[in-house]
Amino acid sequence: MENPRPQPPVPTPPMAPLPVPIHPPIAPIPVPPPRAPIPAATSMASTSASAAGAGGGDELEYEVSDDHRAARERHERAVQELLQRRRAYAMAVPTNDSAVRARLRRLGEPITLFGEREMERRDRLRSLMVRLEADGQMDRLLRAQEDDQAARAGEEEEEEEQIQYPFFTEGTQELLNARVDIAQYSLPRAKARIERAKRRHEDPDEDPDAEADLVVKQAGEFVLECSEIGDDRPLTGCSFSRDASLLATSSWNGLIKVWSMPQITKVATLKGHTERATDVAFSPADDCLATASADKTAKLWKPDGSLLMSFDGHLDRLARVAFHPSGKYLGTASFDKTWRLWDINTGKELLLQEGHSRSVYGVSFHPDGSLAASCSLDAYARVWDLRSGRLFFTLKGHVKPVLGISFSPNGYLVATGSEDNFCRIWDLRKREMLYSIPAHKSLISQVKFEPQEGYYLATSSYDTKAALWSARDFKPIKSLVGHESKVTSLDISGDGQQIVTVAHDRTIKIWSCRSSTQDNAMELD
Repeated sequence: MENPRPQPPVPTPPMAPLPVPIHPPIAPIPVPPPRAPIPAATSMASTSASAAGAGGGDELEYEVSDDHRAARERHERAVQELLQRRRAYAMAVPTNDSAVRARLRRLGEPITLFGEREMERRDRLRSLMVRLEADGQMDRLLRAQEDDQAARAGEEEEEEEQIQYPFFTEGTQELLNARVDIAQYSLPRAKARIERAKRRHEDPDEDPDAEADLVVKQAGEFVLECSEIGDDRPLTGCSFSRDASLLATSSWNGLIKVWSMPQITKVATLKGHTERATDVAFSPADDCLATASADKTAKLWKPDGSLLMSFDGHLDRLARVAFHPSGKYLGTASFDKTWRLWDINTGKELLLQEGHSRSVYGVSFHPDGSLAASCSLDAYARVWDLRSGRLFFTLKGHVKPVLGISFSPNGYLVATGSEDNFCRIWDLRKREMLYSIPAHKSLISQVKFEPQEGYYLATSSYDTKAALWSARDFKPIKSLVGHESKVTSLDISGDGQQIVTVAHDRTIKIWSCRSSTQDNAMELD
């Protein structure tokens, strides 16, 4: 069988080229002709724009909406206000409130509006001036400025013609005489006190430290000698006479009782106050005593109960009273934020001393008679120079009302007792606080230095106790415990051997160390 012979490939005929389509040329896009600028007034009303429609070249007009128009108006108003504010701050506007009021009055505007303050009034004047300038009323502004300048020149001429008054308040002739008398009384006493201190320091026979140790040791032996019901209402004050033969007490029922010592026998009852009595004090020079009351008066009495004089003038209830060491003057502290100095011979008010921001509670006098101290519910105590009337020192340190203040016989220490339960000791020479004693658990109602040499300090408190402190280092000596209620006041006899305390439990308690000091009495000059 024979193989077939291969056939040669049949050639494929070539394909004819495809024809390329020929497009007609594209016409150019027409350019719209330039439009003239639209005026601002017309642009606020409406705007137009042209656009090609789907079927032809029709032009459509678009209107601005009310919201857009209101927004543009608000914007323009804000711009105008900003420009006016800038012009206003560039204007010269008076800074003195009286000048602002005068300018408003000359412009025919109300000088003040309800609840308007100084800065608001000045801003109103500034905006008014800008508005007048914008309205073309410059002549009105210029006339107002010229009137202001003329008035200011007239006021300056009047000020030059006025009398130049001093910066202080002139006192009466009686006050001047009292200041001279106090200076003549205090200077010799101060000189004698300083010479005595130098002698005690330089004399080898004198031993002040041993004497102070003896007095402090005796103070530690104070015991309750007797107790007596003083009244049917709480007691508020107590005071020994200068020889400690009499004792006076005050109470809430307005009665003052005088007792003989040492048996505490009632001698007289002083009736005259219409409100509760707040304090009582014996004169250091005469046989008389002064009382203070919530009826806004202080009274001067004889120990037998006869009324000598009444001191009227305070505007609110009285708190404490104190005699000047000379016995000629009386100091009263009141809730009317003042303390006053009275002449006990004439009954006239010599000095009305302000300076505290709250009620004045206590007043005390320097042993020399040159200074007076006042304590107040504003937590400050102040020391005043009676010879010149100047404020000598402000005692800042307490955080609550100061209720008691006392000068030391050494002449340079001051003790204060406060509602913050602290007793603070101040040095008048350095004008600073020396000691801060956490003396009691409740407010301190009264503080008193021992009147001979000031070797110890006594404090009374609402924690029902009285306490004694050494004046050398102000460490506690003894606590006098016996009262059942708040201890309101205390006093120390002239020889330092007796202490009296009164309290809300209506009792008078006498503390004494005489029984333990019969063998070794104090030897004081």
